[in-house]
Amino acid sequence: MYSAILATALTGLTIVNAQAPGAPLPVPGVTGRLGDAEIVDDNVPGVTYTAFLPNRTTSNIRGFVAGTSNANGTGVNFALSVSGFPDESLGPFMYHIHDQPVPANGNCTATLAHLDPYIRGEVPPCDPTHPETCQSGDLSGKHGNVSGDPFNTAYLDLYLSTHQGPASFFGNRSIVFHTRNATRLTCANFTLTSGNGTGANNGNTPAGNGTVTGSNPVPSPFTGGAAVTFVSAGAIVAGLAALML
Repeated sequence: MYSAILATALTGLTIVNAQAPGAPLPVPGVTGRLGDAEIVDDNVPGVTYTAFLPNRTTSNIRGFVAGTSNANGTGVNFALSVSGFPDESLGPFMYHIHDQPVPANGNCTATLAHLDPYIRGEVPPCDPTHPETCQSGDLSGKHGNVSGDPFNTAYLDLYLSTHQGPASFFGNRSIVFHTRNATRLTCANFTLTSGNGTGANNGNTPAGNGTVTGSNPVPSPFTGGAAVTFVSAGAIVAGLAALML
């Protein structure tokens, strides 16, 4: 019986080790502690939040990232237009929605971890063939890294919200661009640039009319995102050994 328990534990250790930092490839079946991300289907049409990358002496990257709620209320259409990246040897360059906004001093580190309401963590890497298992804010993981300079792309993300309330709401958060080794190059806050971002679509809400209404309260720090707890192999084996005594 104990040998069977030990075998099961060692199988579990294989899974834990596969999720350790530096894992080179996605691990099939990995999801958040709260399950897979749910498709957002109640966005008010015509709501746009845009992050304009600022002029910085420390970075030449300029451009914008805009997210507009889909016309049918399901998901968000993102459009990116950015340029000015450093030497390509520092890439591939990645970008994510981070949990906190950029403070007035422009410190990108203060944006904390990726938006991760389902508590998935950053490792193993996102599997783009199963975007529902990825961190909600991992845009480049789900839709591809920056692949040129200038870089322009557009896509639909089904797992983000443009109305306040759900943890998947990104309108009061920030976008951060990184090098391959996770060095933060530049960042910017999303701001409401079109539509009404204060309510959900109840089926009777007309599309946005181009006016901007509502405000974006600063979110409370979310400590679950991009955090993974590892249990050492020695601790597990030692515990099993104690059971066998």
